[in-house]
Amino acid sequence: MTRKIAIIGDHFILPEVFESELLKTCFEYNLDCRLRLEDWPNSPVTHGYEGAVDVPIREFIGDFDEVTAFIADAEILVMHQSPVTDKMLEKLPKLKFIGCSRGGPVNVDINAANRRGVQVVRAPGRNASAVAEFTIGAILAETRKIRIGHEAMRNGVWRGDLYRADTTGRELNEMTVGVVGYGKIGTRLVKILQAFGCRILVNDPYVQLDPFDIAAGVEQVSLEMLLEQSDVVTLHPRVSHETTQMINKNTLAKMKSEALLVNTARGPLCNYDDLYKALKNGIIGSAMLETFSIEPTPPDWPLLKLDNVTLTPHIAGASVRTAQYAAQVLAADVKNYISGLPLVNLCRS
Repeated sequence: MTRKIAIIGDHFILPEVFESELLKTCFEYNLDCRLRLEDWPNSPVTHGYEGAVDVPIREFIGDFDEVTAFIADAEILVMHQSPVTDKMLEKLPKLKFIGCSRGGPVNVDINAANRRGVQVVRAPGRNASAVAEFTIGAILAETRKIRIGHEAMRNGVWRGDLYRADTTGRELNEMTVGVVGYGKIGTRLVKILQAFGCRILVNDPYVQLDPFDIAAGVEQVSLEMLLEQSDVVTLHPRVSHETTQMINKNTLAKMKSEALLVNTARGPLCNYDDLYKALKNGIIGSAMLETFSIEPTPPDWPLLKLDNVTLTPHIAGASVRTAQYAAQVLAADVKNYISGLPLVNLCRS
């Protein structure tokens, strides 16, 4: 029996990468694959809800009608950031399985899919290692004055004063690092941080610490205690009603005046107006921002003008390994689906 598979990739996870992993993993089955390439990240994703209450998806790229026409009579859809809505599913009666290569498939209306008998799987932890490593780099770039020194030399200025006791950076082994969110990324980051010898605080009300982390001296504390005692606060929770704008004027006021805030998670975790005021007025020392409330950021955005902020264009999860691993995870569940075996990474309403 031939299985028709629609594959939609982009310039990060190429459709050929999806296809290659599917053919290797499902070699004993007859797969009929058709491929489509979206222009992300050359073109930005659509954020929000497109102004329509009946389109409860976020962060997607692709025209609804064009994507629907491409999927057509396929039984299986494997993709990265393509939209899947209830109205689209209504026109796709033969679609029974969706593999989305993201940790959280916010571009898929999972409730509608489940209601219509379409199974959805994801790729949890696909970029956990990449983001954890990037976060370490982000912390060091700010605490060890790497960004400041680089910017000065680019402008022809030799900042020898950065060797002075009152301006030089601090080592991680003398600092307290607070990790908010103890999921795939947070747990990976905590294990890397242990090698630096810093004190590590964790806040996540929904999980318990790994016994090995406890043995290593990692402490699970309240958010208030974490903010008050940390020299570095790094954010790694999912966006939810509880975590949206969890960093605001009230929580920022609890932090140390020299503290560094790192956000390599999602923009909605921060109230960026409050953060701008806190950075400008010395409420906290500095910030490293990788994700934003609006992407791309407006060229006149106030935070771009501050000299105590390091900024990158939402690239923490971007690595060659992330793309390959995500494709491998989906291919394994495609094989499970075809074989009639339980799906490992099934999404439920």
